[in-house]
Amino acid sequence: MTAFDAIRPPEEETIADCVHCGFCLPTCPTYNLWGEEMDSPRGRIVLMRQGLEEGSELSPQLVTHIDRCLGCMACVTACPSGVRYDELIEDTRAQIERNYERPPHEKLIKRAIFATFPHPARLRPMVPLLALAKALGFTRAARIRSGGLVERIPGLRNLLQLAPEPELSATVARIPGRTAARGPRRGRVAFLQGCVQRVFFHQVNAATVAVLAAEGFDVDAPAEPRCCGALQLHAGEDEPARERAKETIAAFDSYDHVVVNAAGCGSAMKDYGHLLRDDPEWADRAREFCARVRDATELLAEHEPVAPRAPVPMRVVYHDACHLAHAQGVREQPRGLLGSIPGVEIVEPPEWEICCGSAGIYNLVQPDAASELGARKARNLLGTGAEAVVAANPGCAIQIAAHSERLGRRLPVLHPMELLNRSIEGARDGHNG
Repeated sequence: MTAFDAIRPPEEETIADCVHCGFCLPTCPTYNLWGEEMDSPRGRIVLMRQGLEEGSELSPQLVTHIDRCLGCMACVTACPSGVRYDELIEDTRAQIERNYERPPHEKLIKRAIFATFPHPARLRPMVPLLALAKALGFTRAARIRSGGLVERIPGLRNLLQLAPEPELSATVARIPGRTAARGPRRGRVAFLQGCVQRVFFHQVNAATVAVLAAEGFDVDAPAEPRCCGALQLHAGEDEPARERAKETIAAFDSYDHVVVNAAGCGSAMKDYGHLLRDDPEWADRAREFCARVRDATELLAEHEPVAPRAPVPMRVVYHDACHLAHAQGVREQPRGLLGSIPGVEIVEPPEWEICCGSAGIYNLVQPDAASELGARKARNLLGTGAEAVVAANPGCAIQIAAHSERLGRRLPVLHPMELLNRSIEGARDGHNG
């Protein structure tokens, strides 16, 4: 008997790759916060090893320290031994969710999250309510800690502080199922609309499709799948994630490339091979699928630009979304695309590798740690003096907007595709004029 069951436990060979050198420590957000060894990657790996030992138990200590991990994968970037901590934390979290009895309030929070966020049809009715909360000043009150009703209702402040602020048009806005390339055709791609992204950040999806079309790609954006399973996967809910993965693979089976513009989604989709490694029907299909997934910036960086760019005079700071920079290794491509826009000045923040604290559902289930990290990230971004932040993940956008406003100067957060589309549209308007 061990703490873990026999269903995809963390692999001993991967655990053995860790030589406990400590290179991961400076990049780990929770070790930075608390200086606690068990809240570092190598400390958590020790706990995982103990969980595989005969007679071990799934102790509250193990669960607490695994829960505190953001899953940001900064340690994967820093590790000189190439330890696949991303695979270890994913498998360990799944063990916990299957085998550990959580308190009722924790189960209720997670049930509410997963009954809502992966379902666009359930998110859309929230748009008018979020718009009303903003209009009445509740969202701002939550972010600046102004007291009153927002502070008196338990949990309300945290929810409102992190509330997205979509346009009312998001209740009816839809991406066309097919968008034809402009000019000479360079290929046909599929585009994942996502769940949170399609509802709360519809303008990002619209800009992404417009840029891909302007660069010569026919874009298919089917309504299904509604969710890729990223939120569940990164939180240890591996069975729902496996079903979402299979649906996504089946939906995009015939495309050379599957394009995604949310870092967390892209990270999950490139991880399907690991997620489905023990499924004889899907393992090979999953590995083949992973090779076809591209972040939008990644795909565009593989092709010479053809759409003219107009100047966009703006000083921006680029924020590396963890699941893009660390999990996918995509750092230079977005910077290169932004550098192709005349007039854009890119500045770099200190501590780029430290997570902003969003991390999927982390800022909802670990609000105190997430708030400390959000404030730290916002201070670093504000300190650059930039006019706007550029970030390629919806969770980061929400977290940065909330905490910069809380510090007194709300920074607008743009997706790289929004800025690129602004430049391309400006060139087209100037040409037509």
